[in-house]
Amino acid sequence: MKKLKCFTFNSGSWARAALCLAVCMLGLGVSANAQNGHIIKFDVPGAGAGAWQGTMPSGINDAGAITGEYIDASGMSHGFLRAPDGRITTFDAPVANQGTWAYGMNSRGVIVGGYMDTSDVVHGLLRTPDGKFIVLDDPHAGTAAYQGTDACAINDAGEITGIYVDASGVVHVFLRAPDGKFTTFDAPGAGNGSGQGSLIATFYGLNRAGAITEYYLDAGWVWHGYLRTPNGAITEFDVPGAGTGEWQGTLPASINPAGQIAGVYWDASGVNHGFLRAPGGSITTFDAPGAGNGSGQGTGVSSNNPAGAITGSYTDADGVSHGYLRTPDGRFTIFDAPGAGRVPDLGEGTFPAGNNSAGAITGAYVDVNLVIHGFLRTMEHGGGGER
Repeated sequence: MKKLKCFTFNSGSWARAALCLAVCMLGLGVSANAQNGHIIKFDVPGAGAGAWQGTMPSGINDAGAITGEYIDASGMSHGFLRAPDGRITTFDAPVANQGTWAYGMNSRGVIVGGYMDTSDVVHGLLRTPDGKFIVLDDPHAGTAAYQGTDACAINDAGEITGIYVDASGVVHVFLRAPDGKFTTFDAPGAGNGSGQGSLIATFYGLNRAGAITEYYLDAGWVWHGYLRTPNGAITEFDVPGAGTGEWQGTLPASINPAGQIAGVYWDASGVNHGFLRAPGGSITTFDAPGAGNGSGQGTGVSSNNPAGAITGSYTDADGVSHGYLRTPDGRFTIFDAPGAGRVPDLGEGTFPAGNNSAGAITGAYVDVNLVIHGFLRTMEHGGGGER
């Protein structure tokens, strides 16, 4: 099944069917022991146990609730919500014949994501805390296969952002107000060829004030970052040292309430590095200790929480991924989920997806059989048990 996604486990990879591109993106300091923190592993009931099947968390809110998707034994995607006490609720959009997925969630438990219909058209989705669904379709979205609307992030005000693909295959960003009104926009330098355009960064790309961080592909297939303020002003930016070749450049991943933007940039050798952009525009770059320096290796970034702590994964010289937490003063803690695979160059390892204001981190790990499992990392023992 082809599907359009705001989230993958490959740092900076193009989404499977080209609607929502995102990164599981997903420095100085001392590497700390992996036992600094308690890791709870969990699997959604009904998740498949074959290669590249399983449980894939994407968003965690400040209460500790986690949302994401799971892939069953037939390869079909479904949404899930894991409550802070560990209880798991699964869900599908009423007309999701080709799968349902969930991305972002606000503090009230409202979830956004998408689903694919029988014609392979993608539709945005809002799920209320009581389990009701609202379909979100940007009025400018195309209606052919692998076109449509995907909702990526929601804040506590009820603003929703995501992307849509038009009839020509060009990608655009939308902002949906709480009253249902859609505003669409593009970065000034965005390309207008099929597969090019403006994209929302991830499910952490919208902050409480309504500021959005995004990236775009220009006509030469180079990535650039930009910030859209709540009043609609757009500022483009590139990290110094970012490559200027095809599929290189700057990709923001997350913006916190203070307006700090965290993300990744690819250099001219295809190596990933992390960056943090201050509200005033100054940029700090960093690499996790142990990150490889070969093409496709390096440091990815997933999210930065209100305190300015950054989480993500890095790929080492053997092609194995590990989780990290970077504190605001630049110190690193490296961690691996128990059971994560370590076979070189197979895509195994630990992949954090997001962190909340309490410092809890959720994400996924891939085991030696290439099965995907969810995890929750807390700073204290407890947190709902292991499922």
